[in-house]
Amino acid sequence: MTVTDRLGRVALIGLPVAFLAAFFLWPVVSILWRGLAPDGNVDLFAIGAVAGDASLRSVAWFTFWQAAVSTLVTLALGLPGAYVLSRYRFHGRALLRALVTVPFVMPTVVVGAAFGALGVTRSITAILLAHAFFNYAVVTRTVGSLWAQLDDREQQAARVLGAGRARVFWSVTLPALRPAIGAAAAIVFLFCFTSFGVILILGGPGSSTIETEIYRQTAQQLDLQTAAVLSLLQLVAVLAVIGVSNRARRRQSAAASLRGGGEHTLPVRGRRRLVLAANLAVMGTLLGLPLAELVRRSLRGGLDGYRALTATTSGFLEPPIDAVWTSLRFALTATLLAVAIGGAAAVALTRTRRRHTRRWLDALVMLPLGISAVTVGFGFLITFDSPPLELRTSPAIIPIAHALVAIPFVVRLTVPVLDAIDPRQREAAAVLGASPRRVWQEIDLPIATRALVVAAGFAAAISLGEFGATLFIVRPDTTTLPVLIYRLLGRPGEAMFTQAMAASTILMILTAVTVLAIERLRAPESAVF
Repeated sequence: MTVTDRLGRVALIGLPVAFLAAFFLWPVVSILWRGLAPDGNVDLFAIGAVAGDASLRSVAWFTFWQAAVSTLVTLALGLPGAYVLSRYRFHGRALLRALVTVPFVMPTVVVGAAFGALGVTRSITAILLAHAFFNYAVVTRTVGSLWAQLDDREQQAARVLGAGRARVFWSVTLPALRPAIGAAAAIVFLFCFTSFGVILILGGPGSSTIETEIYRQTAQQLDLQTAAVLSLLQLVAVLAVIGVSNRARRRQSAAASLRGGGEHTLPVRGRRRLVLAANLAVMGTLLGLPLAELVRRSLRGGLDGYRALTATTSGFLEPPIDAVWTSLRFALTATLLAVAIGGAAAVALTRTRRRHTRRWLDALVMLPLGISAVTVGFGFLITFDSPPLELRTSPAIIPIAHALVAIPFVVRLTVPVLDAIDPRQREAAAVLGASPRRVWQEIDLPIATRALVVAAGFAAAISLGEFGATLFIVRPDTTTLPVLIYRLLGRPGEAMFTQAMAASTILMILTAVTVLAIERLRAPESAVF
């Protein structure tokens, strides 16, 4: 290994570590320190004060139980869909699987607007339905990837021994699917636990979660101490869920490898037609109806809502339609950053031979999923207002925040592909005299290119829909589409609501086009989110 190769390996680890240390750890630690140590000394009594506040205990309890119930509802609706999409062979299955994936990366503010367009009142029921809508694809993709590989002969053997359909499912199929169901449940719980836009738009009185309470304490009450304690509570809880998720994911991968990777599908005939029809009805109602209503409400009065977006109105310095180009510009920058940083982290994770190094680096790149986006956004405001990184008024601060959210997804999409490369290919190239850099260029990069393109698509979709952190750091001249929609929804009048529906439809189309494009490149059996 040459000196250049050694420096390159150090850079692979140093680049993501430096980026996350500067733009994630520093702002988060700064805001937590200002909250817990306002005079320079840590005030541990603040933790006791928050724990003793009955209203805040109620917020924490609601956060946990709504996430748990949302997970159960999503599993109940998603498991039959996973069965149909993974086990049935019918025309249009690939397209349907791609369409089902679209809501997963749909901006939460659009999801809230879609259910609001249906006339769903602000309530816990609205929250549960929106979370099921948002996470339906997590269940169908994660569980379906393993379900497709189950051999029918195991079930047939149980039937020959006299077991009925229900007994076969509970005794044979369900135990085989348990690793995938556990992984899906952990992911869904994580997203529901940290949900912000859905709760903010669809949550009624008494429906505040830790995430929305952090926003209220920082933006409205300016109580950094309480917000810091709540952020610590959320961080601990989410890191525990991420630990469970990683363990379940490893068990799922092991179970899938034992199955051999082949798909076992069934033709649709007889009773299976009814099962397919019932699931299509559920998908159409849960996933299609809110989005269709969104489009319908945006067209009330013809194209007036869309035309109004092109005119400068009261409260906006520029025509609202400019938010489209702003979002696209930020999405492009954030995607380049996320792919560069996340790609380097993925290569470092797969190249390192030290298990503890891989574990701490993996934990570091996953940390942005474990802290409130509101905390990150507010941390940006109070940290980057002076040299050496005076970015508070710079437009660059927004794509940096978006890249932070997207990096974990880039890593999760790229690492499995790099891990799957047969090491004998690298060894053969090394024996023939290729340097580590040449091995990467000739073997790893061509194989990883497809995964990196898919990761770039997901990063772009995530940037387009990022709302929590952006709400803090956006300026009037850098308004993004999700923030624009939220502000339009907060204004009285049918005209404002129609404009919000029009902006939501535009954002929905941009997201859907991005997802459908990357689904054409993505492996059908992929379960990574």
